[in-house]
Amino acid sequence: MSRKNILIMGAAGRDFHNFNVYFRDNEEYNVVAFTATQIPNIDGRYYPAKIAGKLYPKGIKIYEEKELVNLIKKLKVDEVVFSYSDVPFNYVMTKASIVNAAGCSFRLLGGEETQIKSTKPVVSVLAVRTGCGKSQTSRKIVEVLTDAGKKVVAIRHPMPYGDLVKQKVQRFAKLSDLKKHNCTIEEIEEYEPHIARGGIIYAGVDYEAILREAEKEADIILWDGGNNDMSFYKADVTFTVVDPHRAGHELTYYPGNTSLRMADAVIVNKIDSADADDIMTVINNSKEVNPDAVIIEAASPITVDKPEIIKGKKVLVVEDGPTLTHGEMKYGAGTVAAQKLGASEIVDPRPYTVASITATYKKYPGIGILLPAMGYGDKQIKDLERTINKVDCDSVIIGTPIDLGRILKINKPSTRVMYDLQEIGSNTIESVLKDKKII
Repeated sequence: MSRKNILIMGAAGRDFHNFNVYFRDNEEYNVVAFTATQIPNIDGRYYPAKIAGKLYPKGIKIYEEKELVNLIKKLKVDEVVFSYSDVPFNYVMTKASIVNAAGCSFRLLGGEETQIKSTKPVVSVLAVRTGCGKSQTSRKIVEVLTDAGKKVVAIRHPMPYGDLVKQKVQRFAKLSDLKKHNCTIEEIEEYEPHIARGGIIYAGVDYEAILREAEKEADIILWDGGNNDMSFYKADVTFTVVDPHRAGHELTYYPGNTSLRMADAVIVNKIDSADADDIMTVINNSKEVNPDAVIIEAASPITVDKPEIIKGKKVLVVEDGPTLTHGEMKYGAGTVAAQKLGASEIVDPRPYTVASITATYKKYPGIGILLPAMGYGDKQIKDLERTINKVDCDSVIIGTPIDLGRILKINKPSTRVMYDLQEIGSNTIESVLKDKKII
């Protein structure tokens, strides 16, 4: 019986996981290629033979997604597996139509096919869009579990943009580990907040190998999800964060809507800054889609370490990159700080951008006057630094989860904006964890 030729569409994360757990050792299939999108500089590489398994002694080539139709014909593809996240429903079906018209099947793998079972209890944090507030939710869950006497080890959704063999299993317990593993800004944003609070976080490429290492030192595994993806692990309790600033998106984005339907508890975040009608829309939509889920209302109040350099000043606002790009948010914590603390002007960075940062605005024109903290490699980090330093402003507001001043040499005063999750009402993360007998 001949093997079915498979092409996996991805963005260096879910695609590799789907391959590892479903296709790698499956002799019914022959994965002939990956395609890459969303993330720069990951096409033209190979998924390495050292981690691809015995069926793939030469590894698997990664192509740009724009070559999809030609690849289907050239490589005699039988089935295309869509494996990336935070895209509108019509985007997914457009890709399906392109694939079907090219003559082959289109597939989405589900939770049961791709989730690994842990020997320890698993708490998953998901969202319906990028930038809903998973990070502060995860930090709050760690705090609650730690206070209950549990040792928590977090495992973060993959962001493997470097040497995939070296990144097979990564453990981060101190800030020097970030440098050791040559982390990008996007990776540091997710890992550093856990480390700064004394936590341990794993990430990498092979998520079964990662899980088995984490289980050795954990009472409870926390899955800290990426974008709006499903968990890679079978969860004992799932929290899904929704965002009233993007009311309605919980019904129309993939796989965010799936993540909403999987939730044991829905966290309606940002109610301190959202419109009341939008809050009710998100709550009602969540109840309609998942009537059994507990609704937790929450805010993410901000704190600023140097408010004096905002009031009355012309400021540049730097926000989390993915939240502004494929997350499509029009503002973030930095913008809120500028408005609340009386900045005289938010300066438009677009006349000052260089190289890859200029290209980011061309690809995502909806970003507007905010500067996304893009840093998928050394060159892009340098381009970000050059752009910030060129902007004609009095000071810089850093709305990212990390201190960019530790990574970049910024030539003007800067201040960080920080935020934590604050639950409002009787339904809380702690009450859900107790109800599910996690604590």
